[in-house]
Amino acid sequence: MRDNSSATVLVRPVIPPRSATGLWWGLLGVAAFSFTVPFTKIAVAGLSPLFIGSARAVVAAILAVLALSLTRQRLPQGRQWIRLAVVAAGIVVGFPLLTSFALTSTPASHGAVVIALLPAATAAAAVLRGRERPSAGFWAASILGALAAIGFALLQSGGFGQLGWADLLLFGAVVAAATGYAEGGLLARELGAWQTVSWALVLASPLMVVLAAVSILQQPPSGTPVQWAALAYLGVVSMFLGFIAWYRGLAIGPMAQVSQIQLVQPILTLCWAWLLLGETLTWTTIVGALAVILCAAAAVRVRLGTPRPPTNP
Repeated sequence: MRDNSSATVLVRPVIPPRSATGLWWGLLGVAAFSFTVPFTKIAVAGLSPLFIGSARAVVAAILAVLALSLTRQRLPQGRQWIRLAVVAAGIVVGFPLLTSFALTSTPASHGAVVIALLPAATAAAAVLRGRERPSAGFWAASILGALAAIGFALLQSGGFGQLGWADLLLFGAVVAAATGYAEGGLLARELGAWQTVSWALVLASPLMVVLAAVSILQQPPSGTPVQWAALAYLGVVSMFLGFIAWYRGLAIGPMAQVSQIQLVQPILTLCWAWLLLGETLTWTTIVGALAVILCAAAAVRVRLGTPRPPTNP
């Protein structure tokens, strides 16, 4: 057979489409999430934190209902509703409300450093939920990251022994989001990525509507156009479109590489806090952020490299 015969021609793609596409979708989702803390800080300057945390969820729930209805998604079954309640408690109720209250008294850059624990916390939650047996290196990196974040919070609060209530709320937000991410990641294999987020929003919507109504009765909202625009971003992008992009990237994969993109989020958030809010980035903030990010990266990479124990067929 000749070399120039058509039978010997092999057509190979120049760039593997899946890996590149998954990474770009993941980066788009992380970029959307990176504005959440600065825009929450802008919104709480004129709107109550209870209204912001609940109203953004109501806006996202309306979009979720439209998406689920137009695509005629099937209803979750049985225990899936209980697992959706865990996801809703973490990413729809817990994280938005806790960060909104915390950012009324702490800079966005400070919040970004504490929330930088989220990748390592999500990995730890996935380990516990999936009953994995990671190496000691994973737990060492996770504990070091937590200690770095706690040490930063203590120094910023005025010294050891003076941890502020805003820091406690931020740590609670990290735990809530990590739990919601881990359970949502497992449930997405059954319901679909964006469907899981949408059903969680729908499930939490009655509670969030009541909280929004209570906040309006307590303090009628009267923000500036910029503050209302920030709230709109939190509802439409941070709680809905951003999750669609993020989970689509994870679904396309490779999931191991796409999940590590989240480590870029705190760096982007610090940049937006400096550019949009004019916050000064001190050496303490920069060093604290780098320490937490490096520990989180080590924890994620160690977990990804840990082989799973064999299962009996």
